[in-house]
Amino acid sequence: MVGAGARGAPLPVLLLLLLPALLRGAAGSLADSVVWAVNAGGDAHVDVNGIHFRKDPLEGRVGRASDYGMKLPILRSNAEDQILYQTERYNEETFGYEVPIKEEGDYVLVLKFAEVYFAQSQQKVFDVRLNGHVVVKDLDIFDRVGHSTAHDEIIPMSIKKGKLSVQGEVSTFTGKLHIEFVKGYYDNPKICALYILQGTVEDVPKLQPHPGLEKKEDDDDEDEYDDGSSVKKQSSAGRCRERLCAAVWEAGPEQSLAQWLEWLCRGAGKAI
Repeated sequence: MVGAGARGAPLPVLLLLLLPALLRGAAGSLADSVVWAVNAGGDAHVDVNGIHFRKDPLEGRVGRASDYGMKLPILRSNAEDQILYQTERYNEETFGYEVPIKEEGDYVLVLKFAEVYFAQSQQKVFDVRLNGHVVVKDLDIFDRVGHSTAHDEIIPMSIKKGKLSVQGEVSTFTGKLHIEFVKGYYDNPKICALYILQGTVEDVPKLQPHPGLEKKEDDDDEDEYDDGSSVKKQSSAGRCRERLCAAVWEAGPEQSLAQWLEWLCRGAGKAI
């Protein structure tokens, strides 16, 4: 019978039956490509993609852990993985992680952030360096996505023949990646979670879309570059996002989901 599988079962039914197994297989392959992952400031966690984030190895050694974000729901994140954005590690000075890399190849560094304390831009701004290369310049999380909203910085790199290539720059690679969160003029640098996978940007799971708060990557007016470099400079544009997020912040973390949505709609009306 055309369009039927084993024992006459319709093909769509078979696909539905096989879908969970296929999804588990896809998650497993992604998790297998992750060489290192940490839930900064928090306990070990396995996310919906099967990535195992270990407990923060800097606990009790460098900086401070905070779970202040546990009071808030995190927009753009799966409910099961909000913990990755609700805890964080920060320090009053530059700090970071050291990651041994054994094999050459293409890698991607994924940095997870959420601003859960400040309710306006220019309150926390810092850089991120990878083996001395500035890969994220003047990161202002609130300016990018607003309050209590997940934001990922995705940095592809290549390690070949003893050289690290990242964002058009090349340096000698001696077997370890040094990820640093650099103290700036506005408050302290921080990180919520991070991982490194062997693969390309296309392999990285995307956050849930959130129109109205999400910074549009194709907006040329909001993306500036320093002297032709490939390091994006965060602009101060985004007043509409600030109004939207201020409305959510005003509602307070104790409000119900329905109340949050009501306040968000009010904020959208004010922004318009």
